[in-house]
Amino acid sequence: MSRWKNRPEGSNWGDFGEEDQNGRLNLITPEKIRNAAKEIQTGERFCLSLPLDLPGGNLLNPNRHPPKLQPTMRGEKENSNYLISGDFPQFYDVISDDAVFLHTQYSTQWDGLSHVGQEFDADGDGIAEVVYYNGYRGDEHVGKFGPDGTMYAKALGIESMAEKGVQGRGVMIDLHGEFGRDPVSVGYDDLMRVMDKDQVTVEEGDMVCLHTGFATVVREMAGKPDKDKLHNSCATLNGRDGKLLNWITDSGLSVLIADNYAVETYPAKPGSDCCAALPIHEHCLFKLGIHLGELWYFADLNDWLKNNGRSRFFLTAPPLRLPGAVGSPANPVATV
Repeated sequence: MSRWKNRPEGSNWGDFGEEDQNGRLNLITPEKIRNAAKEIQTGERFCLSLPLDLPGGNLLNPNRHPPKLQPTMRGEKENSNYLISGDFPQFYDVISDDAVFLHTQYSTQWDGLSHVGQEFDADGDGIAEVVYYNGYRGDEHVGKFGPDGTMYAKALGIESMAEKGVQGRGVMIDLHGEFGRDPVSVGYDDLMRVMDKDQVTVEEGDMVCLHTGFATVVREMAGKPDKDKLHNSCATLNGRDGKLLNWITDSGLSVLIADNYAVETYPAKPGSDCCAALPIHEHCLFKLGIHLGELWYFADLNDWLKNNGRSRFFLTAPPLRLPGAVGSPANPVATV
């Protein structure tokens, strides 16, 4: 039995099957990956991740904090420079072993499809339910289902994305080259102007990357961020622009990635009625099953592409295969 009677206007629920949990990742077919591999011409590689302890502190998002590393314990002793000879005199090994408490969406990250849902009347009974992509429910699939009642996504967990294997053609759109570090909200017309000027085209299955320069600002602050700079630097997408949302739908892009905090302007411009606070998150994660990447680092790759008259590259970017997580750190690699 289908999980929904009504699907949101403009959504693709069911188009990849009633049980689908990967959304537009399904557009990255084996043929698309073979074609993407042709973008590898020199074999040079670029790490697209920030150090995962950046931006530093919690001024960007008060609910997210830097990772905390600590040694594991070997009985009552810390497993840090642990001398095996203390337990077994015949051995001379020294062991260090650690653990981490990690906010999965603190730094360079993927948003899973269970990250943002909506109160939506999927049953057609006039009562809004908590629903996520493809009709998965907050009370049944995403919630406190883990050990000891902890957060867990029984469906749409980030492991589905990891199992899919995230590889394909990346396409860079250089917003920083047009707007610098001005905190502009970029709509469809602005985006098309930049793409036309730089001769950038997006085809079905492409992984679209937006270089705004924000991650460079973060790196320059070296873990001691300035709140005003964090919230007033570089371009973001205008999620209230209907033409932009239509382009996201019609372009066939598989994922949407930016080097800024949320891809889109947040808080979004006021809407005319009750609406989503994060309209691109709603459009992508909730309606279309388009994963969002945030806080990636593009500066070095973007410079190389510009210097070589290119905008396309081969991108490998799986999340952690962490069952039940709604997001994940990423260590993406671009190969040119």
